[in-house]
Amino acid sequence: MLNGDVSKFDGMAYQAGFDALAEQGVDVHGEATLVRSLGPTSVLDAGCGTGRVTIELARHGIEVVGVDIDASMIAEARRRAPTLTWIQADLADLTLGRHFDLVVMAGNVPLFCPAQRRAALVEACATHVIPGGSMVAGFQLGKGYDLDAYDRACDLAGLRVAQRWSSWDRQLFADTSEYAVSVHTR
Repeated sequence: MLNGDVSKFDGMAYQAGFDALAEQGVDVHGEATLVRSLGPTSVLDAGCGTGRVTIELARHGIEVVGVDIDASMIAEARRRAPTLTWIQADLADLTLGRHFDLVVMAGNVPLFCPAQRRAALVEACATHVIPGGSMVAGFQLGKGYDLDAYDRACDLAGLRVAQRWSSWDRQLFADTSEYAVSVHTR
């Protein structure tokens, strides 16, 4: 996401927000539920933050690798699930040397990437998708990165849009939607 090794977030405070929501009965696993419904056996959680999605997918027997550039986020993820694979890296330069059934970018990942690096972000993440696999991304619209630009970047990376919703719980997408969850396939 953001360039550099300096933490831009406080991983523990960020996770505490999700923990508080979960304690109130809010379902904080919508992204993982959607990903699981697509049937992958391996997932790259690109921009994993504190590992909320990664940990939930692993809990359901999916092989998952979490990657984030922010040191504080990765430190919190490692604290929460030390046996999982966590990698601190810039997604726009990511080269893991392996492929996954699915790559997920939950939580506005493209919006945290500098505008001039977004095409590289999409390309680097897409290179990790197996033939027949998918990349799923959800991000807020109207924040300087539109779906046409994202779809073009996916197209250049060899991925085609397969499905789109306005939320992780598959609400119908409309031109007036403020959020988009897109599934692109190779």
